[in-house]
Amino acid sequence: MSHHASGPNFGFPRGDARLDMTDLYAFTKPGDTAKSIIVLDVHPSFRLDSPEPTTKEPFAPGALYEFKIDTDGNAVADLSYSVQFASSGDEKQSATVRRIQGKRAAGVGDEGEVIVQQAPVSVGREALVTKAGDYRFFFGWRSDPFFFDVNGNFNHMQFTGDNFFTDKDVCSIVIELPNSALGANPVGIWARTVDKTREGWIQADRGGRPMQAVFLVGEQREAYLSGEPANDDRFIGVFAHELEHTGGYTPEDAAEVARTLLPDMLSYDPTAPVRFPHNGRTLTDDVVDVFLSTLTNGKVTGDKVGPRGDLLDEFPYLGPPHE
Repeated sequence: MSHHASGPNFGFPRGDARLDMTDLYAFTKPGDTAKSIIVLDVHPSFRLDSPEPTTKEPFAPGALYEFKIDTDGNAVADLSYSVQFASSGDEKQSATVRRIQGKRAAGVGDEGEVIVQQAPVSVGREALVTKAGDYRFFFGWRSDPFFFDVNGNFNHMQFTGDNFFTDKDVCSIVIELPNSALGANPVGIWARTVDKTREGWIQADRGGRPMQAVFLVGEQREAYLSGEPANDDRFIGVFAHELEHTGGYTPEDAAEVARTLLPDMLSYDPTAPVRFPHNGRTLTDDVVDVFLSTLTNGKVTGDKVGPRGDLLDEFPYLGPPHE
């Protein structure tokens, strides 16, 4: 439910679970305020409408998984970290990470400075970590850190504190990087998945803040997922309509709240305390409670679910996947 089914009709973008973004996190490294951790979770291990698991292959070979970073406040990427995966015949995968700066960062990141290549992807419980200079990387299956009483949400928001994601997994891309790599100013971060097709590169999914896809239906959802934060003003009316309908906001108040949710980026200042929605997002921030309170105009303030108990104290911080 964060973005665990963000494609058309709450399916997977382009029908591929491996291209489905679930969550984005950005926080200061515990014990070292000179570094930051950014996490992109994709490929949920399950379907919301079926008990059948998704594919075991972690990432879509050839596709791009990108962190886009706006350093000057115009909602256009000035810096990008782009990850591309390759599969071998023994069912293993490896990752190549590129760093792109300047105007090219707003495009497709299949070119740029290679920071690491042929880094191993974890498919078991052991976390395979790759170090390259001031960077550390992890790629692979992890326990899903997102927490939410999904069944209670579908039962007219009658929450019981049952975390639907207790036994669910995702595929994580975790990067540890020096704060200096982000520049001297607060940044806006979002992520996207880009599919490689015969017709060229096609953006499959994107997002920065959790739960945003809830506001969108039909063609609006497809337009949103294929769009860019710089153009998100066109969705203010759609968001405001849902806020009026669900939360009972006045049209003026609904539009004002909608503007706080768009453009869809995660604001992050590594020099300040991290807590969603004000600055970044940690693995334990209760984003669902924030979202429910906003959506319902304070009528519902939480789902009675707290953070996961299987998080790690060290890199890559997300717990090992389930058996």
